[in-house]
Amino acid sequence: MPRDPSETELMLKGYGLTTAELFYRMPDYRHVLNSFVWQHYDLAPDHPKLFEFIEYWQAEIEGPLHSVRFTHRKLIAPGEWRHVTGEFTLH
Repeated sequence: MPRDPSETELMLKGYGLTTAELFYRMPDYRHVLNSFVWQHYDLAPDHPKLFEFIEYWQAEIEGPLHSVRFTHRKLIAPGEWRHVTGEFTLH
């Protein structure tokens, strides 16, 4: 069984943390808005995981979506990661 990649492996492959806030209408009270926060490692600019989750919501959850706002942050930029092969200690 293949293992899931670690967070560091995902970040090194270009994934960043995507946070979305979904506003939806309550099934029994359509005039009431509620919110749900979702986070996952995803690839910008296409955001396949986010859109997969939105499609799941629309198919399986009774509360219709009103709006979605999201942000994406790459946690490791190209110049921030260094591979260290050794360490020298003085004194």
